[in-house]
Parts: sequence; structure tokens; C-alpha cells
Amino acid sequence: MPSPSPSGIRNVALVGHHAAGKTTLAEALLVWSGALARQGSVDRGNTVCDFEPEEISRQLSIGMAMAPVNVEGTKVNVLDAPGYADFANDMRAALAMADLAVVVVSATDGVQAQTEDAWREAAALGLPRVVVVNKLDRERANFDAVLAEVRAAFGAGIAPVELPVGAEASFRGVIDLLDDTATLYELGGTLPRNGTVGEVPGELAVTEHEVHEQLVEGIVVGDDDLMARYLDGETIPRDELQASLAGGVASGTVFPVLCCSAVTGVGIDRLARLLVELCPAPDQRPPATVEAGGTSTEVPCDPKGQPLLYVAKTLSDQHSGRLSLCKVLSGTIRPDAVLVNPRTRSEERLHVLESLRGHEATPVDEVSAGDFVAVPRLTGTRTGDTLAPKSMPASVRLPEPEPPALAVAVRPASRADDDKLMSALQRLCEEDGALTVQRVDETHQTVLGVAGEVHLAVTIERLSRKFGVSVEREDVLVPYRETISKPGAAEGKHKKQSGGHGQFGVCHLRIEPLPRGGGFEFHDEVVGGAIPRQYIPAVEKGVVETMTQGGVFGHPVVDVSVTCDDGKYHTVDSSEMSFKMAAALAFRQAMAEAGPVLLEPVSRLEVTVPAELQGDVLGDLNARRGRIVGTEVGSDGQQVISALVPTSELARYAVDLRAITGGRGRFRTTHDHYDVVPEHLVASLTRKVAES
Repeated sequence: MPSPSPSGIRNVALVGHHAAGKTTLAEALLVWSGALARQGSVDRGNTVCDFEPEEISRQLSIGMAMAPVNVEGTKVNVLDAPGYADFANDMRAALAMADLAVVVVSATDGVQAQTEDAWREAAALGLPRVVVVNKLDRERANFDAVLAEVRAAFGAGIAPVELPVGAEASFRGVIDLLDDTATLYELGGTLPRNGTVGEVPGELAVTEHEVHEQLVEGIVVGDDDLMARYLDGETIPRDELQASLAGGVASGTVFPVLCCSAVTGVGIDRLARLLVELCPAPDQRPPATVEAGGTSTEVPCDPKGQPLLYVAKTLSDQHSGRLSLCKVLSGTIRPDAVLVNPRTRSEERLHVLESLRGHEATPVDEVSAGDFVAVPRLTGTRTGDTLAPKSMPASVRLPEPEPPALAVAVRPASRADDDKLMSALQRLCEEDGALTVQRVDETHQTVLGVAGEVHLAVTIERLSRKFGVSVEREDVLVPYRETISKPGAAEGKHKKQSGGHGQFGVCHLRIEPLPRGGGFEFHDEVVGGAIPRQYIPAVEKGVVETMTQGGVFGHPVVDVSVTCDDGKYHTVDSSEMSFKMAAALAFRQAMAEAGPVLLEPVSRLEVTVPAELQGDVLGDLNARRGRIVGTEVGSDGQQVISALVPTSELARYAVDLRAITGGRGRFRTTHDHYDVVPEHLVASLTRKVAES
């Protein structure tokens, strides 16, 4: 399919809860358009958009996938976004690249947690939205109940423009509320289906008329001319109602509700055409905001403008290499174009341009603004980067990805795996923006930041499949600290004689607690040459090394002031090593006398939940030794709870919060400070450290 002008393009993102039927809906659109000869199935693992082995085995979408559909001459780029919470980062990426959010709702399950998340993300981006009620052919499907849930969840502006004909297995048609007609379908046989337009069935005529009048009143109220004509009793033509409705969709004030069944094909032809009619073209959307030279500018979607690409997703494979899926924000791109990556300040040559459908790539000669292009083998470019002309090294400003919700340590299963682990993880990070990798020197652990348990399992499987690296999971070690609660003093003596020069050093240390966060102070109060000046740095070094190695409980020591005030030396046997060892002995003895205490990291936790779940979350935080700092109502009407919670209590909070709230809660954590561990917990924590 050649790349059309922006007016001939529509970019839509299919979003919603897991198992609402988004991937099947994309498959149905492909079959209806003629791009596929036969419709695949998620159950059979042969759909266009779910092509990764991890997606096929789990029967759920893991990453955003592209499915271009030709709707009577208009190119509709369908972005199939994951609906599982662990892969919400790709859902956000799809919304950021789309011009319309198609919120898919199951007719049997209604509005669910990720339905609300997708709606909230789209609203934050100012993205037009339509709601598609899918699976109306299923047992227990109830359009009226789902419509009521949608209205209750998303408020004003929800406007049904279609009604179903028949229910459950008898769902056989769709009523168009704009022109009082019904499109009926012959069930059975093969897909695709195109309906036959006729009159509204008699048993639905009264209901249809009432809802039609409500819809027309809701549409004309925003247009003075249409309102006057409507009040005069004139019947407003469908094309005028359609244009006014599309204007309301583009402005984000009207959210049409459509209905279909992706499995039986009922309503798919109407959905395809309505996506073209209701979705604004890329050049009708606000221009992209870019930053260049410290200033922000707007770049319109113009095929004649400067070429500008944003890398929306990176796919990598050990055999075929890296493939970058990009949105062309401005200009027209042709093969062998040379652009600059402002992050790396290096040039990238776009040798080959491809159109992507699932994992199938087809070479194209050019791609214009508003469209998508896949570029293989970009060397230093990763997801989130911008490619711009050398004369305009601009970067696109988009929302930051959500921080990882779960931290898990992994270790290589063998020495061969150890050699390849970090490079393989870096490759996965280039592909998956929700994955982070950190090597913690203090604990000697490789820590993965993931969105949840399923995300972790998928990451480990991909490590093995793509890069041949096997890892084993282990708990993340919490970085405890030690300090003292009162002054202490001790003398350290290091004496060793084994023929020839011996070792001799004596130093006396006083230690005192510093305020929390005070770090370390060293004072030299030696007088009379009790310790020669050249050995004082060795005393300090011995103290610092001992503090790092761990105190009474085996953890690094902090917030201590150390004073060296006396000592002894030998003119022949004393050395820097002697005083370093003496200082270590003195410090350990002084620590034991100074009321050592164990410190634990405390995180500042911000939890956002629906108001009705606030009590359950507060009770859980209290059980985790949390201290509630405050609660407030967020911009989206949900409750925002701020608390200080020991970091050790949050190891599995992502999993537990999802269970408590049914997936409707979200949270952020940042390190806040260190605090004293309650005395009754010290013994168990010390035992865990010894066992590890």
C-alpha cells in the first residue's frame, strides 16, 4: 500500500482490558479489507498482531503491533495495544502515536480496570475517543448494561450511535441511529461480511426512535444553525449530522459508542467506515512539540516540511537484528535518507524503508508525514529517540514511561550465561521501554525493574529464546545500614613479630553519632607526636574501610564522627598497614560499646486508587509498618494516598496492590530516608543476612 497524503491516513489505537477482543478486532478489519484471506484466532495462535512466541503461548498481547487496513482508499493504521496491566507501557506508546483511541469493551465483562486506565491515559493526552462494544454474539452479552457502565465510568459525552439487532447468538445486525436504518447480516458461511441496509425491525422501532432523538439533540446542541433547523422541525441529513459528530469527537466532547462482533463479522464493515469518518486525519491534530536548543517549537504534519521521525517501538532478533518502527511527524522520507539522532549526535542512514504488518515487512519507496515506517538496522537508535535533519536536531517531547513497579534480582545460570547476560539485557531494554537493568555494586546483584510477574516471566523467556541466556531469580537484597546511638571509645593494638621487621601500631578512637544523613567525619586530635603525622591518613583509611565492610550487624556504617586522640608507635616496626589495622580493631570495639542500631531504607509511596478502595489500601499499608502522610483527591477524581513505608515491605507491592484493588490501583515509590529498625525485628533481619 503506497503512503498517501496525511488527509488519506487515519491512525487508531485499539485499547482496553485484556481479552476484550482487540487483536481479534484487528484481524477482522484485515480480513474485511482484503489484506487477509482468512481470519486467524488468538486461541489457535495464528493472528497477525500476536506473533511473538510468548504472546502465542499465553494468548495475550505483549507488545504494540501494527496492522494497516485499506478502507475504500483510506489507509487506517491500526495499532493493536496490549490490555494486560504489565504491558501498559506499550498501550501508552500506541496512544501517543495515534489520532483516535478506540476503547474496546467486552459485552460480557463490561468496564474493567485496564478499560479505565486506557481511558485515563487517552484523556491525559487529549486524544479523541470512541467506544466499541465487542463480543455481542457471546452468551450473557448485554449491550444496555455495558452502555450504563460506560456512562457511569466515563461521564458526560457518551453517545451511542448504534444499537444491536438481536442478542447473544442471535446478534445479526446494527441500527444506525443517525439515519434510522438497520444493517443486517447473513450469519453462517465465511468471512468477511457486508451487511444489507434496510428498515429498523418493528420490535425495535420505538426504542430506536427515542435514542435517535436523544442522539440528534446531543449533536445539534453544539451547532447554532443545526439547532435552529432542528427546532423548526427540519430533518437534518445524515451527512451533516455525521460532520457535526466528527467535530465533537475531534474536540473531545463527544464519545460515540459502536457495537460489533469481531468473531462473526457483524458490524465490522460499518466500524471500518466509521473509523475513517470519525477519526481526525494526522494533519487535523495538534502539531508535534519538539525541543531544539533549549526551546520548544511546534512542527505541523506537513509532507513538504523538514523530515522528522519518532521511534515508537524497537523489535530485535538475534538473526535479523534491530527493526525500528517510526512515525513520520513531518516531511517525506525516501530510502538512503540521512538523519541525525540528537541523543547520540550521530548520523543514521535509512537504507531501507518498510511497511510493517505484524512481523511481516514490505519495502516501500517513500513515506510521508502522518504515516508509519519500519527501518531495519539503525545502529545507535532506540525506542523514544528522534531522527531529525542535521540542520534541525530536534527531539520530540512525550510523557515519561511509568517507573518499574517490581524489582527482581537475577543471576546467570552458568559462566557462559554470565558472559552474555548484560549485553542481552541491554538489547531487551532497547526493545522494551518498561524494562530497566541495574548492577548494584553493594550487593553484587543484577536487578531488573519490571511491571509485574508476567512481565518478568516474559523477559526471562525472551532472554533464553533470543540470546540463549538462562538466569535464575533471587530476592533483591535490601541495602540496610548501621549507626550508633551513643558515644563510644576503644583502643586498637596491632602487634606482630615474625623475624626481621615486625608490625606495631596503637591508636585510640572516640566515636559519636551524627544526625541522620550526616555521613562520616574524621578528626585528628593527636598531640605530642603519639602517632606520627604520616600515619594519620592510614588511621582514617582503616576506619573508612571497616565502615564499608560492615559493623556489628554486617551492614555498612553511616552517620558517625570518629576522633583519633592518642596512640603509640615504634620507630622501626610501625607502618601505614600497622595503623590501618589498629584503627579497624579500635573502631569495631568502639562500635560495640556505642549502642549500635540497624537502619532500614524507607520509601515515599504514592498510591492512587478509587475512593471505595481507600480503606482496604490504608489497612494494608498499616500492616506493612507504613506511616500515612496524607490523602487527597487527584485530578481524575481518585484518591491519592501518600505514605512512608519501609522498603523491605514493598518487595511485592505491585502484585499485592493489584490483588487488593482488582488492578485499579497504581503507585510510585522513591527513596526517602533511613530510619531505625524496631528492636523486635533486628534478630530476624540479621539472621536473613547471615543466611544470604
